Amino acid sequence: ATPIPRTLNLSMSGVRDLSIIATPPAKRLSVKTFVHQSDLRVTREALLREILRGGQVFYLHNEVKSIEKTARELQELVPEARIEIAHGQMRERQLEKVMSDFYHQHFNILVCTTIIETGIDIPSANTIIIDRADKFGLAQLHQLRGRVGRSHHQAYAYLLTPHPKLMTADAVKRLEAISRADQLGAGFTLATHDLEIRGAGELLGEDQSGHIQSIGFTLYMELLERAVDAIRKGKSIELDIPMSEDIEINLNIPALIPEDYLPDVHMRLMMYKRIANANSELDLRELQVEMIDRFGLIPNHLKNLYRVTTLKLQARELGISKLEAGPMGGRVDFGSDTVVEPLTIVQ
Repeated sequence: ATPIPRTLNLSMSGVRDLSIIATPPAKRLSVKTFVHQSDLRVTREALLREILRGGQVFYLHNEVKSIEKTARELQELVPEARIEIAHGQMRERQLEKVMSDFYHQHFNILVCTTIIETGIDIPSANTIIIDRADKFGLAQLHQLRGRVGRSHHQAYAYLLTPHPKLMTADAVKRLEAISRADQLGAGFTLATHDLEIRGAGELLGEDQSGHIQSIGFTLYMELLERAVDAIRKGKSIELDIPMSEDIEINLNIPALIPEDYLPDVHMRLMMYKRIANANSELDLRELQVEMIDRFGLIPNHLKNLYRVTTLKLQARELGISKLEAGPMGGRVDFGSDTVVEPLTIVQ
């Protein structure tokens, strides 16, 4: 499923439970997704391909005032098609009859609004064309795409857009995300993208998205994790204390990932981040095993980096804020929250 940003954020931060269903139904194929600038030739080709293999098509046009005009234009574009209209302003019985006729394949193209977003299961409909896809949210696009591909047949989703210059930056990000995440079980991935694009919203207020852009996703999650951890331990949230004082370790030795060991800059930065974010010595050991498996035996400079990071973890446990060492001696600075008794060191 695709939870709204606030719900996903509550789950990821531990306020709510999270479960992921990653196994699709048997013989189900992923929906092939295409993002394309509006083009009558592409539309005609997509419609004919589905009709000629005996299938049906959802053509989503989300403006009731112009939906009949759109249906007439499609009829002229594909004369051999049988087309009907469905939208929320129709009388209940009329709408019910149209949907029943579509289910029983009395016609093959349904021009509709987002009324089909939920509760529709028509195995013979395996192509959906979404007009002005840039106007829809990420979760909504995923829901609409889920109306097709509900059988063992290959399904297609065409997301039609105006010229890129006429779209907002967020719309471009949404379309890129939906086109990339077209594999089965991609709902959680899309929800994460949605959270990053729209923000996490308010935990105690009404807003379901927003606010995250002002401080960034990573810092927001760190702040939230800190608050949740304090509440779980029964402590008050100290807003005046800095987020995390980085422990300074200076041993005057080279501690880095050599360029000749890992030439790719982006991958090197990722590994630096993963090493820095390790929460335990076990995490570091597992990371070492992974790097040996992926890149080969670890060189001495990288071994030093792992040793320095291990020292940081140990120093954090003891409340040490700074550690220096060299040929002439060393120095240890303790933080205000250290667990080490001063008299122990003196003795």
